Amino acid sequence: MPELTPVLTAAEIQRLVQNMAQRISSDYRGRDLTLIGVLKGSFVFLSDLIRQLSIPVKIDFLQAASYGSGTESSGSIRLLKGIDLDIRGNDVLLVEDIVDTGRTIRWILDHLRSFQPLSVSVCALIDKRARREVDVPIAYAGHAAGSGFLVGYGLDYAEKYRQLPGVYHLNL
Repeated sequence: MPELTPVLTAAEIQRLVQNMAQRISSDYRGRDLTLIGVLKGSFVFLSDLIRQLSIPVKIDFLQAASYGSGTESSGSIRLLKGIDLDIRGNDVLLVEDIVDTGRTIRWILDHLRSFQPLSVSVCALIDKRARREVDVPIAYAGHAAGSGFLVGYGLDYAEKYRQLPGVYHLNL
């Protein structure tokens, strides 16, 4: 049985989300903002984030795969679900659970820019800068994490552990 070591409690996550939502609401006040969640991991974070925003937003999702069922990225990125909304001329905030090597986010950012939005920025609950291989600017980061594989609050290992209310280091 894998061991789980706490990284962020539910209360700590709530405070991070509230702080990010306040900044986003201030930064995008009076603008047309579309939030695009990266499935599957971001759905819990995005759900909490939008309820804390004080500005109107549109919501869409996309899904890209690079991990499969392992703990290391395969390096090959596939788009499994594209966006449905027209984002041309709108500000876009890409919402991700975790930014690790940066390869997937870089690929998604390039893909979204092909739709000619006014701007595209990244909001991530967890930023694993220590593992970054590709430079990716993150406008809103909740928590900087070191090494280790994280699960909970939407983050999974082989589709398990997403339901946990906090974030944990998975010791396999």
